[in-house]
Amino acid sequence: MGIEIPGLNVLEFQAVLFDLNGTLGVEGKVPEDVKKLLTKLADRYTVVILSADTFGTLEEEFKGLPVRIERVSTGAEKAEIAEGYAPYAAVGNGNNDVAMLEKAELAFCVIGKEGAAVDALLASDVVVTDVRDAIETLLDERKLIATLRG
Repeated sequence: MGIEIPGLNVLEFQAVLFDLNGTLGVEGKVPEDVKKLLTKLADRYTVVILSADTFGTLEEEFKGLPVRIERVSTGAEKAEIAEGYAPYAAVGNGNNDVAMLEKAELAFCVIGKEGAAVDALLASDVVVTDVRDAIETLLDERKLIATLRG
């Protein structure tokens, strides 16, 4: 799907990749309203969750949702798997998200309750304080245009 950003370029991506801990949820738990937003987003894009599953909740949290789950051990592995979905948008917050964010067509950094790594922030195009804002921006391209226009 292409999004024309005045003064910049056209952003094109078919997938949106998310980190789990610190991005979609806290301590491996994802709020129900975030799950509903992910379901809406999956009507437009392939939605992928990449996680080392630190808290052991990955399968249970996304059971029955129209998302793909990818287990990863390192940031390098996360970036390698992400390349298979290129072009993509990415949403993350940690050091292990940096390479994925750098290679994304569009990158969001979420500074939530667990904070965010400075390198993740610097690798991003858009910074939000709640993942809901990132998802809602992807669902309404006018918000993205307002933020990124030149």
